[in-house]
Amino acid sequence: MFRRFDDPDVPWQRVKAQRNADGTESSVWEKWFAFSAEPQYLSLYARYDPGMIVRRHGHFSPHIVFVLEGEAWFGDEHCPAGTHIELPLGAAFGPVVAGDEGCVMFEVMLGDPRSWGDEPERFDVALAERGAEKLPDPPLEFPEWLQDLRSHWAGAAEGKGDDA
Repeated sequence: MFRRFDDPDVPWQRVKAQRNADGTESSVWEKWFAFSAEPQYLSLYARYDPGMIVRRHGHFSPHIVFVLEGEAWFGDEHCPAGTHIELPLGAAFGPVVAGDEGCVMFEVMLGDPRSWGDEPERFDVALAERGAEKLPDPPLEFPEWLQDLRSHWAGAAEGKGDDA
């Protein structure tokens, strides 16, 4: 299968949103180029608006991230364009904070692509430091065979909450 960046069958999807200190909104936008049920995998092109913050999280599969444009911080690690990030199954990273010009990344999840968050206090600190507020997850159509877990926190059953 071949896809082009301007393929009309692969629209931009808004997957995360926040309100910034100045009242504007920032988002994460994704184009899902390949999304397979059997075997499970996802490849996507992601665009983070300037200053966008995403909770510390991991995926239910190995995950590869390549920063194509701009820069972001993955926790304390500065990742300018040209950075390759390999995350084994079960590894968490972040919070992810896009730089002042935003960030563009290519990502591949080699299995179940859904995520789980952990250490919600780190997300709260990152938002507070920038005067940002998390907004509800935008509506998103997942394939029928996949449940939306964007608000799932590891340890939620132990009282960490389920709202991220």
